[in-house]
Formats: sequence, C-alpha cells, structure tokens
Amino acid sequence: MSITQVLKKLVSKAYSTIPASEAQSLLVERRAVLIDVRERHEWNTGHVAAAKHIPLGSLSGRMGEIPAGRPVITICQSGMRSARAAGLLAKQGHEVYNLRGGMSAWVATGLPVKGGGYR
Repeated sequence: MSITQVLKKLVSKAYSTIPASEAQSLLVERRAVLIDVRERHEWNTGHVAAAKHIPLGSLSGRMGEIPAGRPVITICQSGMRSARAAGLLAKQGHEVYNLRGGMSAWVATGLPVKGGGYR
C-alpha cells in the first residue's frame, strides 16, 4: 500500500453524510434505524417519530439496542454530535449515515416532527 493510500485511509470517514430527503428514503426503503443522540430536553422539543432516543453520552453502553444488519442513521440538532455517534457506530461494524444539518435540516425539508413545539 502506498503512503497516499495509507493517509487516505487514515483521514477518510467510515460513514456517509446524507441530506434529510435521503434519510427519509432509507427509513422507508431499507428499514434503516434512526438514532437521535440529543439530550432528553432536546428530544422533548420534538423528534422524528421513527427515531430511537439514545443520547450521545449513553451510546457506548447501549450499542446492544441497535439492530445488526440494518442501516443506521444518526441525528442530533445540527449534525455535529451525530457525526461523532456515526463514527462510533461505524467502528462497531454498522453501515452508518449521518444526517447533514440534523433536526434543523429535517424540519427545513418539511418532514414531520412528533411531540413538543419544534420549530
């Protein structure tokens, strides 16, 4: 392996970043699992109905709750915490996608939100 290949492997992400519309398609067409890694108070302001709530700080201890063999999408408020979660899940062998822009992008796309008064 060349030095370029080694460096590329070291800096490349083990997950993809996708827009909200593509996340919605994965949920429907491939039965993806959506993991919301926000804190409880953020979850309570509104969330995607299909999402499973596992705050980022709890993710390592709750990996067993995430089904194997299905794509996983991570979401937070803006996409930063969910990117960290995506990296952790990818290291565990999951096929992972991080939702670009998080809940803000989900709502801006016009996709439905359950509970709370999310804006």
